Amino acid sequence: MLDIKFVRDNPEIVRDNLRKKFQEHKLPLIEEVIELDKKNREIKQKGDELRQQRNTLSSQIGKLIGQGQKEEADKIKDEVNKINTELVENEELEKKYADDIRNIMMRIPNIIHDSVPIGKDDSENVEVQKYGEPIVPDYEIPYHTDIMEKLNGIDLDSARRVAGNGFYYLMGDIARLESAVLSYARDFMIDKGFTYCIPPFMIRSDVVTGVMSFEEMDAMMYKIEGEDLYLIGTSEHSMIGKFKDQILQKKNLPYTMTSYSPCFRKEKGAHGIEERGVYRIHQFEKQEMIVVCEPEQSYEWYNKMWSYTVELFRSLDIPVRTLECCSGDLADLKSKSVDVEAWSPRQKKYFEVGSCSNLTDAQSRRLGIRVKSDDGNYYAHTLNNTVAAPPRMLIALLENNYNQDGSINIPVVLRPYMGGKEKIEVK
Repeated sequence: MLDIKFVRDNPEIVRDNLRKKFQEHKLPLIEEVIELDKKNREIKQKGDELRQQRNTLSSQIGKLIGQGQKEEADKIKDEVNKINTELVENEELEKKYADDIRNIMMRIPNIIHDSVPIGKDDSENVEVQKYGEPIVPDYEIPYHTDIMEKLNGIDLDSARRVAGNGFYYLMGDIARLESAVLSYARDFMIDKGFTYCIPPFMIRSDVVTGVMSFEEMDAMMYKIEGEDLYLIGTSEHSMIGKFKDQILQKKNLPYTMTSYSPCFRKEKGAHGIEERGVYRIHQFEKQEMIVVCEPEQSYEWYNKMWSYTVELFRSLDIPVRTLECCSGDLADLKSKSVDVEAWSPRQKKYFEVGSCSNLTDAQSRRLGIRVKSDDGNYYAHTLNNTVAAPPRMLIALLENNYNQDGSINIPVVLRPYMGGKEKIEVK
C-alpha cells in the first residue's frame, strides 16, 4: 500500500505505474482517493478547531461558576454540548473517509522498480541467466507421475476418492525423497544464517489482506467456515504476519527466517496437461525464506535470496535459469520479482520452481511494521523467496536423475537424508 501523501504529491507517477502494469481501469481511483483525502483533511481540521473551541469554552465554565454567574455558565455548557454532538458526527465522517481511503489505497499497486521490464503477462518475462548445462538423454523420460507410479511412490486414484482432484498420496521412497528435499533445504538455509521457524498454518483476515491483494486472496485462499481464519497459501503469509503492529529495534534488523509449512491453494481455472499430476495442486509442502530489513538494504537482500535458490538447485545438479518478471506479471504488492525455473529434459524447456520478490514497504504499511528511529519511526521492507517447493522440485529431481531402466539417482547431498541410499529402483 502506498503512502497517501505520496499519491497526493505524485499523482502522475502513480498513474504511469498503473499504465505500466496495464491496469488503466484503476486510473479513476487516483482522482477519487485524492478527493477523499482532501475531504478527510478538511474534516480533521474542522475537528481540531471544534476541540480547541470546546476547550476554550470549558475553561470559562469553572471561572463563571466561581464568580457566581451560573446562568452564563449554563449557556456555555449548552454550547459545549452542541460542539460535542458536532464532534461525534465529525469523527464518524472522519472514520468513514479514512476507511474509504484505505480501501482504495489497497487496490492501488506498489510502485515497480525502474529496472522492471514492461510487459503484459508472463509470456513477456525476460531471461536473465542460465546456470548449468541442460541435458536431454538419448532415451525417453516418462511423465513424472508415471515415473512415480512405477516406483510405487504415488497414488492419485485413492486421493481423488478421499479428497478429489488436486491431491495425492506420496509413498515409500518417493515420500522419503520429498522429506529429504525439505530437510536439506532447511539445513541449507540455516547454514546461510537464517533462523528456522514452523509458523501457524492458519491466519486471520487482517493478516491475509496485509500480505496480498484482494484479487490474490480470492484466487488462492481457503476460508475456515464460521471463523475468521484462512489456511495459508505459503508460510510467507504467517511469517510476515509475525511482525504485525510491531515497532522493531533498528539494532535487531535484519530478521532473516526460513520456515516450513504445508500450503493450501484453490488453484482456480483450467490447466493444461503439463500441469496435471503434481504440478498444480491444492496441498503441498514448502520451505520458504523471508527477510524484514532496512529500506536501503532490501535490494541487496533481494539479490542474495534468489541466488540462494539457484545455489540450492545447482547443489542438486539441476540446471536452472532466472527470469525477470515483467510489469504485468507482478502481483500488486511487488516492486520487483524474479522466477527461478528448473530444466525439464522431458519437455526440453524450463518450468517455474520458485519466485523471489521485494515488496518494499507495501506489506509493512498494511500491517503496521515499523522501525524505531530517533528521527521518527519508518516502515521496514519485506522480502520473500521460495527455497524448495516439493513436489515441483520432485519433478525436476526425477527427470534430471532418471535412468533408462526406470531407476532414479539420488543426488549426493540428499543421501544422508535417505539413509545413505544412492538409488531408488523399480521393484
